[in-house]
Amino acid sequence: MYLNNYQHLKNKETYLLIFLFLFSFLIRIPSIFIFGDVSLENEWKFLVNHLTDYRKLDSILPSLIDSSLLHSLLPPLNFGDFFVPNVFMPPLYAYYLYFFKVFNFSNEIYILVVLFSQSILSSFSVVVFYIINKLFFSNKISIFGALIFSLFPLHIYACGQISSAILQSFLMVVFFYFFFKTVKKDNFFNICFLSLTSGSLILLRGEFIVFFLLSILYMTLFLKKNLKSMIMIILLTIVVISPYLIRNIMLVDTVTITKSIGYNLWKGNNPNSTVEGNSSIDLNLIEQIDKVPKDKYFDINADKVFQSEGFKNIKNNPARYFGLYLKKILSFIFIDINSTYPRYYHPLHYLPVLFIGITSILGIILSNKSSYQMNFLVLYFTANIAIISVFFILPRYSLPILSLQIIFSNVFFESIKNNFFKT
Repeated sequence: MYLNNYQHLKNKETYLLIFLFLFSFLIRIPSIFIFGDVSLENEWKFLVNHLTDYRKLDSILPSLIDSSLLHSLLPPLNFGDFFVPNVFMPPLYAYYLYFFKVFNFSNEIYILVVLFSQSILSSFSVVVFYIINKLFFSNKISIFGALIFSLFPLHIYACGQISSAILQSFLMVVFFYFFFKTVKKDNFFNICFLSLTSGSLILLRGEFIVFFLLSILYMTLFLKKNLKSMIMIILLTIVVISPYLIRNIMLVDTVTITKSIGYNLWKGNNPNSTVEGNSSIDLNLIEQIDKVPKDKYFDINADKVFQSEGFKNIKNNPARYFGLYLKKILSFIFIDINSTYPRYYHPLHYLPVLFIGITSILGIILSNKSSYQMNFLVLYFTANIAIISVFFILPRYSLPILSLQIIFSNVFFESIKNNFFKT
């Protein structure tokens, strides 16, 4: 009898997971055809085309520089057959796009394949997110949270955009899943997948290395995990990112994944910056960039100029930029009241964002402070907002932490249910 009941529950769980995946995938298809991108643009177009033609990942920051204009995303610095090796953009999403290029689809089919693949990843992330929720909540609230994650307008809309946001969101959910699995049982399987996911996130977003180290420190100092396991995670993560590290050492003599912190700092902290940043470059900065040697180290040296200018701006007017920093934090958690993005103020976007922002903060306040899982998520959420807000905030930046906000919101909903709807 016990085995029959167990098998019934197991089958029921399997059907639920299949339903969550199929439901999530099907509701994303209309968005692709209505709102989806129809071509590669800007940096992704150049990077993918250059990978296709030359099998090289070359730079999109330097551009052809003249005395009047410097855009952040123009064609590359080109001296005949010489291109500047890219260290401005992390490589993973470019290679993700390039993977589908090798099948020689027509442009229209190629874009649809990319967007449908992102919808598949997004749908898988809903399934994994449901499993994570079960660490904290009842089955009903876990299903409720998974459906919110699946139906959240930003999550659906992003599937139709040529952007790394969906891939990052998927990898983040998988990272949290294997983080908790490894904490519970640090066997080789869990360690390998946690390392693979961590390395992939570093290759996708360079700043993740900070959050990765924060996670390792949390497991080591607060959870007292086996030091050998932590060292193994670090070493395997290095193995994952090592091919690109070696590439950069060989090409530009630098141990790095990406060198864009200076540009991002300046974009978010210059006299014209808003929450979303501003890339309008004044004549003085153009002249400084013009003086940077036009060689393979251009990305690195130009980024140093941007970094110096960004720090100078903050130093010269700390009150202004601290106020802007606080505004970025509020915009990250809630909404940006001065956004310039198209359709940002459509009720289907800003109302869910505002609602989940409010309920997630209330959930953090009400959360179980003795739960190592919840404390880690709160720590990660806080660190993410604090660090990213130093630079600038775009609407899609909230998608990778949406899963955390929904978990915190579920804490709030569960508290409401327990206190006001007791049976």
